[in-house]
Amino acid sequence: MINSTNGHSLDSIRYTKTQTVIIDPNVLRNNRVIMGPFNDPRADIFRVLRTNVLKQLRENNWNSFAITSAAPDAGKTLISVNLAIAIAMEGNQSVLLVDADLRRPAVGQYLGLRYEFGLIDCLKRDVSLEDTLINPGIERLVVLPGKDCGNNSSEWISSRKMANLIKEIKSRYESRIIIFDLPPLFTADDALLFMPHVDAALLVVEDGKNTPDELQHSMFILEQTNLLLVSVQPIGFGVDCQAREALQLNRHGF
Repeated sequence: MINSTNGHSLDSIRYTKTQTVIIDPNVLRNNRVIMGPFNDPRADIFRVLRTNVLKQLRENNWNSFAITSAAPDAGKTLISVNLAIAIAMEGNQSVLLVDADLRRPAVGQYLGLRYEFGLIDCLKRDVSLEDTLINPGIERLVVLPGKDCGNNSSEWISSRKMANLIKEIKSRYESRIIIFDLPPLFTADDALLFMPHVDAALLVVEDGKNTPDELQHSMFILEQTNLLLVSVQPIGFGVDCQAREALQLNRHGF
């Protein structure tokens, strides 16, 4: 991973093999993707999150992490997209956002992308990464979109093809941070199976809805994974006192 103190900027990246599309700012705004060209004061939430995440990545020489949540509809993909844009905007590294939620892929939907191939096509049909990756018109950001693979997602995640694909993704660019948007922990075993492929994980907590028991169980599932920090879903951006005490958020840097 690139170190921010080396003086090199990635402002002039030109994508010669990666498909580039221009996304509609109105779609982004309607989908609450507030990082980017907008002067939205709520974007400071993701700048703070970016600073915390990058600090921990650089201190540990990590360049990949997963984003997950305890239960569905906690806003994990919303955070994945906004955080990926925020890190790309920081300027010292490029970012690859991988939609690895093979059950309910949503990264492309948040960005308003139209695409033929997704991650599962690299596994099932041997489609090349070059034909799958998309630059959504945002400097230093590339997206590997997802497609629903049916009911055998855990088998694909644990497959040799997935391991080889992730190895290829991680070895391509030293200066790239890779973010994997994963399914929720309680949905199935997909996220747990995926964790050995990443350096760390970020757990998204849904404001006021996750119980202390759910959060403790999430931490138990992730006990063998390096936890970056716990991110509270930004609409409302608070967590009840019981949940905060249960998670001991200050211990994890938030």
